[in-house]
Amino acid sequence: MQYTLSILVENQAGVLSKISGLFSRRGFNIDSLAVGVTNRPDVSRITVVANGDEYVVEQLEKQLNKVIPVIKVKRLSEGEFISRELILIKVHCPASKRAEIIKTAEIMQAKIVDVAPSCVTVEYCECANRVNMLIELLKPYGIREIVRTGTVAIDKGTASVSV
Repeated sequence: MQYTLSILVENQAGVLSKISGLFSRRGFNIDSLAVGVTNRPDVSRITVVANGDEYVVEQLEKQLNKVIPVIKVKRLSEGEFISRELILIKVHCPASKRAEIIKTAEIMQAKIVDVAPSCVTVEYCECANRVNMLIELLKPYGIREIVRTGTVAIDKGTASVSV
């Protein structure tokens, strides 16, 4: 099963290494990792998406809460949070196919951010499932390069992970 953890940490050098090391020592593969400062410059949020079983995730949560720079750990419940991922896709684009690729981007509400004689670069910010759908739609044209951020997530409604 896929789990999304939101971890508030002190914004200091070496914290990310401690967190990722904890996952590594437990043999837990991280599917997505995103880190950024919060509304407080001394606090960062780490969003981790990983696959595993309930027992391992519970153990990770307990271990994470013991790490000194960790302020708070919250497992986000499926359907109760909003997640987004940013992707840039460079697609082979001969002149004869340009209109098709642009139309595909428009349908998916993606943006064309760069155009060259033989390729276009598409920017898309959406949930992981829709990002994967866009990739599949563009594959037949020939994807030259993909750059993808980690997932960021926030609780729906008034719930929050804050200090």
